[in-house]
Amino acid sequence: MVSLEDTRTRGESISGNDTAEAAPATLRRTLTYRDLLAYGLAYVSPFAPLSTIGYVWRASDGLIVLAYVLGAACMYFTARSYATMSEVLPNAGSVYGFARQALGPLPGFLAGWMILLDYLLIPAYIYVVIAVAMGTLVPQLDRGLWIVLLAIATLGINWFGIAVTSRVNLLSVTVQIGFVLLLLACSVVALYSGRGNGALTLRPLFSPGVFHLHDIFTATSICVMSFLGFDAISTLAEEVKDGNTRLVGRAIVSVLILSGVLFALVAWVLGNLLAGFKIHDLAAASYELAAWSVGAWASITLAWLSAALVGFTNALPMQAGVARVLYAMGRDLQLPRVFARVHARYGTPYVGMIVSTALSLAVALEMRFRMGELVSMVNFGALSGFLLLHVSVLRLFWFKGRSRRWFVHLLVPLVGIIVVVAVLSGLSSLAMSLGLGWLAAGLLYGIALRRANRDRLAI
Repeated sequence: MVSLEDTRTRGESISGNDTAEAAPATLRRTLTYRDLLAYGLAYVSPFAPLSTIGYVWRASDGLIVLAYVLGAACMYFTARSYATMSEVLPNAGSVYGFARQALGPLPGFLAGWMILLDYLLIPAYIYVVIAVAMGTLVPQLDRGLWIVLLAIATLGINWFGIAVTSRVNLLSVTVQIGFVLLLLACSVVALYSGRGNGALTLRPLFSPGVFHLHDIFTATSICVMSFLGFDAISTLAEEVKDGNTRLVGRAIVSVLILSGVLFALVAWVLGNLLAGFKIHDLAAASYELAAWSVGAWASITLAWLSAALVGFTNALPMQAGVARVLYAMGRDLQLPRVFARVHARYGTPYVGMIVSTALSLAVALEMRFRMGELVSMVNFGALSGFLLLHVSVLRLFWFKGRSRRWFVHLLVPLVGIIVVVAVLSGLSSLAMSLGLGWLAAGLLYGIALRRANRDRLAI
């Protein structure tokens, strides 16, 4: 029987002195609960529903509040499993470290390999999104130039340590929330001036005449993608001040709850405003709606903030997260040892940051005119990692630990598995093909690690 205390000890061993030879310097413990919260909210982005609200509106037949509430409910189970594992296994590798201890070396490696797909592609996607937006606002400059400038800027900020990144994240989140609340206030004024439904009604939450279960599930699958990123908080587990591992789990769940409340509020106000409004471009629905209901200034300000502030600060935590997964895998010799190097002055995994930025930059430049294909590739890695996360909770606590906390150690991971499989089934054939190809490559590499005797657990 494996006790939770044994598990906690093993987790500390991974991140402690036992690996000093592989990593001469260690990550610095400077982060507070507020820092973790700002990091997670910056990753998810308070502006997230504005970029997809047109698609959710169409898919849900106007029931966008219901879709976002269901999306948050679906993600709760994954957030709860992350919180459970982070408390006993505080590891910079996130789901890689969790699965490695709970399921064994090869499944652990595959978990890290799959989450890397997500963490490498999301920054590339953000680079392209912002390049498109900036290219629209300043068409004189080439899209590729914006991508390069953004990659260099985010690497520069992250280089000086997670504390600096955290301060930038906090500023960004504050500005975003402030503008969202201003936009909602102006939208309410427009509502009661006769726009849309003419008042704040419950029609975006439920209306029997337009409710169709299949449409709601389709819309919810889109909304789920707006919440992805809260899990990256777990990559900072080894940098929490005083080693308080409970803060990581609290921050993960808090980010999901705060995001869910804010997204539902945005959907409620704008959902009432969208009634009767004709959307010309689903991707630009929020800009069109802001110009129609509030004024051109609101649309232009939203565009600039989305391009310059939101995209820039979104890329910061994404770049930081993937660097820490590379660091953890390099420390365990699942990747070349050089990835475990930490900057002696700033306490950052600088090799991982340089390599991950270079890879994301290369993908962004290659796919800068094929953003649709890039979008389809992003989510397979995250969902695969979530699947192995839930299996890890079941294996470690319910079966090996013989826990009888049936809600968090049995029901939560089981429902989480069902939700992840359902969302995976809705991905495009291109995303599935590329994702399975990445998985096959990782499996071959993992087998090679085993044959080279580099798959042993550091316990």
